[in-house]
Amino acid sequence: MRLPGLSRSGSGADREEITKHWEWLEENIMKTLSVFDSNEDITNFVQGKIRGLIAEEGKHSFAKEDDPEKFREALLKFEKCFGLPEQEKLVTYYSCSYWKGRVPCQGWLYLSTNFLSFYSFLLGSEIKLIISWDAVSKLEKTSNVILTESIHVCSQGENHYFSMFLHINQTYLLMEQLANYAIKRIFDKETFDNDPVLDDPLQITKRGLENRAHSEQFNAFFRLPKEETLKEVHECFLWVPFSHFNTHGKMCISENYICFASHDGNLCSVIIPLREVLAIDKTNDSSKSVIISVKGKTAFRFSEVKEFEQLVAKLRLKCGATSTQYHDISTEVPVSSDSIDPSDDTDVQSLTCQRECSKTVNTEALMTVFHPQNLETLDSKMLKEKMKEQSWNILFSECGRGVSMFRTKKTRDLVVRGIPETLRGELWMLFSGAVNDMAANPGYYAEVVEQSLGTYNLATEEIERDLRRSLPEHPAFQSDTGISALRRVLTAYAFRNPKIGYCQAMNILTSVLLLYAKEEEAFWLLVAVCERMLPDYFNRRIIGALVDQAVFEELIRDHLPQLTEHMTDMTFFSSISLSWFLTLFISVLPIESAVNVVDCFFYDGIKAILQLGLAILDYNLDKLLACKDDAEAVTALNRFFNNVTNKDSPLPSSVQQGSNVSDEKSSHIRVDITDLIRESNEKYGNICYENIHSMRCRNRLYVIQTLEETTKQNVVKLVLPELILVIYIFIEITHFI
Repeated sequence: MRLPGLSRSGSGADREEITKHWEWLEENIMKTLSVFDSNEDITNFVQGKIRGLIAEEGKHSFAKEDDPEKFREALLKFEKCFGLPEQEKLVTYYSCSYWKGRVPCQGWLYLSTNFLSFYSFLLGSEIKLIISWDAVSKLEKTSNVILTESIHVCSQGENHYFSMFLHINQTYLLMEQLANYAIKRIFDKETFDNDPVLDDPLQITKRGLENRAHSEQFNAFFRLPKEETLKEVHECFLWVPFSHFNTHGKMCISENYICFASHDGNLCSVIIPLREVLAIDKTNDSSKSVIISVKGKTAFRFSEVKEFEQLVAKLRLKCGATSTQYHDISTEVPVSSDSIDPSDDTDVQSLTCQRECSKTVNTEALMTVFHPQNLETLDSKMLKEKMKEQSWNILFSECGRGVSMFRTKKTRDLVVRGIPETLRGELWMLFSGAVNDMAANPGYYAEVVEQSLGTYNLATEEIERDLRRSLPEHPAFQSDTGISALRRVLTAYAFRNPKIGYCQAMNILTSVLLLYAKEEEAFWLLVAVCERMLPDYFNRRIIGALVDQAVFEELIRDHLPQLTEHMTDMTFFSSISLSWFLTLFISVLPIESAVNVVDCFFYDGIKAILQLGLAILDYNLDKLLACKDDAEAVTALNRFFNNVTNKDSPLPSSVQQGSNVSDEKSSHIRVDITDLIRESNEKYGNICYENIHSMRCRNRLYVIQTLEETTKQNVVKLVLPELILVIYIFIEITHFI
């Protein structure tokens, strides 16, 4: 059998190799041929597939950015084919197939700073395609019976499919970045212009974009300051002393942190700030081990590290650490039970500023002032609370305490049960990464409070209006102490970040933060939430919240398809869930239950909110399916929220909101928040961060394109009547003349 248009390949291949190739064709190609209507379509399809394979096979001899000569050739071809502006920077290019209908066309895909371009010239047929990144409304990896794996691009209502990439994940990641940077230029031009790399197209390279993406993922996973850049990654083993085994994973190093995550991300992770490091050693045996000793008599042993001697030298230079007096370190690296309190270093650093502003800034969490625990009268709830505290103390004795503690599955299990009242502020600071921001900026909050004192603008006006709407039923915010602290934190943040300033919902969240954290800590927790954990949530267009709502809708379609089929309009879920995302369920759940949700959010990020949202819809599935309209569904969910309780909460009944609903008044079954959170983890815990990140990127394009289109339509609606009036007057005047 000979395919028309393809010459017979006799490049020294023996019969065995030829047979192997034909078997591959039969297995991967023949099954899909039945979908075609004509022999001509079949021939074109198979030709395209084989051309693509040939192009992939020859990729090492062709185009790479690392090969300057080949890249120059591609650049000349790019400039000649597409005639784009001279300043347009080609980032990279790939051999691939572009699908016209069900027929693949082999050619070259060019990715530049502002455009996606494709060119193909085969058998006298030329295809030229140029798509502006800021016109892309959908970008996703997809597959079907014909396309085993492809990249789908939707622009201005037209669908385009590209396949036959050698490294499709790498290609997709790069396309995703370029599209998102173009979108960021539209809705966040100020940030874009202030970025020295993104603002200069000549600085945008394939390797640079890949490194930037890895750094962003690294910072998000370990909750590090966004300024950190991932420098090195080493495969290694970390000795887990309390479990007596080595866990395999990756050591990730940035300017100021050494982090580790096991390949099973839930098994074990560690964050070591270089400011905590006292000494760095290496073993003299064959284990290729690096020993990192930190404050609190704790040490970490990383083994099977390639080039471990060079790594030790670099780390010592980086953090100014020295070697300890001994060289033969046992594999039993202890984690001391008397590790220092995580707040010790930051307390010492900010002691001066606290003294200076002690008259104005609260140095205690509001909960300790308004609800001090009475140890003499321990009821059943307080006994349970003390048992929780004891469980955490046992964990601290095993895993260490503070920023460098081991984070394991047991840690998550304790978080799901609810963090004890006395430990909430400390652990929120730790899990959110706010402890690192505060340690890196001693005295910053006091300075900002002083600088923002007495300022008056739109943000401060809105803050004043909302102060007494923030947990008004709580005694802490019925007093000047709580109101003044809330005013200072919100005003200081608006001064720090005028681009956000103040957004409704920030007051509700900050009120809860102030209950459990010191005032300065509450400020840094707010920074962590607004600038890292919930990016673009609290701006004028709440883009981040809209993106996560789109992610939520996608998850509903995947996990609750019967609900999707029942609801005629998916925007219903967006309308009811907006407050869930903006306030972390604080605005819809009783306060004693909502704080457990905040516990999980600071540990697991947006994943916890998405999981809980799915669990709530799942729990109410039968009721929602029986609803005839949106209003009925909203009523059903509100009744559910009113009946969520926290049976173990030690808060006084005067503060608990759930207790205000009498059993006689409500015939609905009460649901304990701990059970609900546990169920959300069991049912939807397999939703991983990587998938959420990908869905966020994918939906961000659609959300922003939709907002831009809506804005344009609104402008037209506003301008059109005036324009018609002007035209009418012009016609009248012309007619009169």
